[in-house]
Amino acid sequence: MNGNGIGAYQQAGVLTADPKRLVVMCYEEAIRNLNIAKDRLISRDYEEKAKALQKVHNIIFVLNSALDFKNGGNIASNLHALYNYMTHSLLKADLKKDLSAMDHIIWMLAELKSAWEEILNGQRRDTNTRFRYITDQEKNTSKMGMRL
Repeated sequence: MNGNGIGAYQQAGVLTADPKRLVVMCYEEAIRNLNIAKDRLISRDYEEKAKALQKVHNIIFVLNSALDFKNGGNIASNLHALYNYMTHSLLKADLKKDLSAMDHIIWMLAELKSAWEEILNGQRRDTNTRFRYITDQEKNTSKMGMRL
């Protein structure tokens, strides 16, 4: 199969995916691109690092824009706060070339991805508690001076 066929297949998968699956796919892509950015930072390929970080910013922006505050209640509010924190932390991590801050954002994205996978697979534990835990971690990090 050629490259165009693979791209069309992937696009069809996105267009027909369950909305919850799309959220998981966004987290996967954000994590993948943040790892690329870290690798490019280490190898001093700053142009490719910037491209990868821009993709992460775009994904977080889309996730944040898709929040339904009317029906989402505290979960939407907590996610909004986390996405804003991630955006600010990414900017700061990029400016300071801080790999550990990038790792922290990857951890948060992975935790969110895992929670959404549980929802997607019908293994819904107390998702609100999980989101609250991630938010608490963000607040603890803020107290340590990592927030902008």
